Amino acid sequence: MSLLEAKNVSKRFGGLKAISDVSFTVRPGEMCFIVGPNGAGKTTLFNLITGVFHPDSGSIHFEGRPITNLSPDRAAKLGIGRTFQIVKPLRNLTILENVMLGAFLRTSSPAKAEQEAIKVLKFLQMEKVLHLPARGMGLPMLKRLEIARALATKPKLVLLDEVVAGLPTSEAIQLAMLLKRLPEWGISAIGGIEHVMQVVMRVADRVMVLDHGMVIAEGLPQDVVHRPEVIEAYLGSKYKEIVA
Repeated sequence: MSLLEAKNVSKRFGGLKAISDVSFTVRPGEMCFIVGPNGAGKTTLFNLITGVFHPDSGSIHFEGRPITNLSPDRAAKLGIGRTFQIVKPLRNLTILENVMLGAFLRTSSPAKAEQEAIKVLKFLQMEKVLHLPARGMGLPMLKRLEIARALATKPKLVLLDEVVAGLPTSEAIQLAMLLKRLPEWGISAIGGIEHVMQVVMRVADRVMVLDHGMVIAEGLPQDVVHRPEVIEAYLGSKYKEIVA
């Protein structure tokens, strides 16, 4: 059974059709990446999955149950976590305290929340900063904090929205190799990425390419990047450097 299944999902904002008849599935333990230029519809699709918006048409199922009209808090409790493009930690709290807030979704015990938060922070190689305030942290560490807060909710599926945007290539790849281990935790992932195809090529089991809200290609990353429609709409003439 698919973990997540979207069928013919569409969403319009006024005269703009942000998502147009999109269908896809995510299997348990799969790392799926949605790529496309800015404005392609990646974040809108994430918002539809997590209940921020509801589709105008189509359906979304998670573990076989309909979630098309679910609220964000209910989606989180079912096991759908997410990160956001713009990282907004509680800067007066420590790194550990920020992550504990996510863990409180599953427990009311501060001790258990701290235990879960520490486990996640160790996985993301953040032990040295866990007692430091979020204020003053650089972007690479804040990106990891955003992921940590999502993982602390113990999701079955996590949506990673532009999770390596703004990072140097070396840092992005280092973080991507940690994310590649998420299936070891029983977590599937959908990553939304605009530019960093090196990450996609190293991590993704499957890639879906969005352009103006429509799926123009889907398949193995090494196959998708060579398709003429993907090169024309997204990769451009530099694609050879990306897949070299």
